[in-house]
Amino acid sequence: MSKVYTTEIASGHIPSDNPIHQRLLKAYVLAREYIRGDLLEVGCGEGRGIDWMIDRAKSFTAIDKIGPVIETLKKKYPQGKFLSGNIPPLTAFQDRSFDTVVSFQVIEHIEDDRLFLNEIFRVLKPGGMALLTTPNRLKSLTRNPWHVREYTAPELSTLARTIFPLVEMKGISGNDKVMQYYERNKNSVKRIARLDILDLQHRLPAAWLRVPYDFLNRWNRNKLSGASPTVATGIRHEDYILTPNAEEALDLFLIVKK
Repeated sequence: MSKVYTTEIASGHIPSDNPIHQRLLKAYVLAREYIRGDLLEVGCGEGRGIDWMIDRAKSFTAIDKIGPVIETLKKKYPQGKFLSGNIPPLTAFQDRSFDTVVSFQVIEHIEDDRLFLNEIFRVLKPGGMALLTTPNRLKSLTRNPWHVREYTAPELSTLARTIFPLVEMKGISGNDKVMQYYERNKNSVKRIARLDILDLQHRLPAAWLRVPYDFLNRWNRNKLSGASPTVATGIRHEDYILTPNAEEALDLFLIVKK
């Protein structure tokens, strides 16, 4: 399969990426109990969670902007439907086409987040449900130049309530093992950030920061993994926890219904 991994698109095959990979995978594990009928994944990437969802759906459709990845997924999952395209809008899909929509770690990359949610609302059937995850800004360690914006739980809930009649906000947190890794990472990032005496991370255009961000992020993950290899590789999706206390969570887990 084509490799598109940066530190922003964590790999399940790179040991130092494992804590992030397992954190992202948790959303798909949780999604299984919500999935019914015709399912659409918006922003499927390389298909991290397809195996967890496809058997729960009547039909599975996915869209992502990375064309070569979509072509590979078509071959791997011939029972699904895969499309390549920029989003939003979701012009490939008719109104009221899906019972369930999932979109994990995508909305933070979208310029027009209101249009994004409106399009999800449009393609959902009446009574349909959508699940979204995104980083909790309160737990972010530094500016991520790949993100247009990040949200707090109240901010995302407020936006969602302007579109969906039913909104529930939860979060994905971690057990002691996860939070120990998080604190080590936080302290390491703080040491790196002290070198940015001009606060360039907040003053320069995002596009200028992506290469150094990716280099330093990879270096930091490798350093943490080398210092405690069993911690980094020993984290599993079971170590991440769905919590009703979204404001303290690592990721927001938004549930909306049409």
